Amino acid sequence: MRRVLLVDDQELVRAGVRSLLERDGDIEVVAEAADGRQALAQIDRFRPEVVLLDLQMPAVDGLDVLQELERRRVDTSGRRHVDTRVVVLTTFGEDDNVFAALRLGAAGFLLKDAKPRELREAVRTVAAGDALLSPGVTRSVIERLAATALPPGAAARLDVLTDREREVLALVGRGMSNQEIGGHLHLSPATARTHVGRLLAKLDVRDRVGLVVLAYETGLVRPGNG
Repeated sequence: MRRVLLVDDQELVRAGVRSLLERDGDIEVVAEAADGRQALAQIDRFRPEVVLLDLQMPAVDGLDVLQELERRRVDTSGRRHVDTRVVVLTTFGEDDNVFAALRLGAAGFLLKDAKPRELREAVRTVAAGDALLSPGVTRSVIERLAATALPPGAAARLDVLTDREREVLALVGRGMSNQEIGGHLHLSPATARTHVGRLLAKLDVRDRVGLVVLAYETGLVRPGNG
């Protein structure tokens, strides 16, 4: 059973999403929250596997929640904790706040008009430890916002990578699956998966969404060359 916290300031939205999520019987909405302050309290209380998080809320909004969760992920010795994963729910296809959420560690995002099946599959995907890379939508947000100047020293983060790992990172940034990466580089999918795992460890990135963001932030992939 996948345990979900639903966070949205509109009660009718929460009721509708809850109904859609619990239809197949393998997803349970363990709690709801109407703002970010309630969300953090419910996360502490229920320890859900997945949080479906609205960004636009009064008082403490979705980005505030993500910032607090990011602060909690690292203890004083710098070690990361295994924790709840967040899927952002938004009414906007291209929104600066969505990209900020991805930078803060969101596992992906969905538009609120997503089909019921897509919503349930998103929860299952993220609960299984995978990142949610919605075809086209996530990439369009990243490309639009990555067109700005690179952060100072961003490219230096890639100095720890081998040439092959840079190739794999570029392909991840272009939205390729492990199978597609393997075909492109004449590797088995298992070998491609191993390379992706090494990238996550070397670059201290949480998941595949983080690798996509980093590929653009460092200039390895630029808008229009993917």
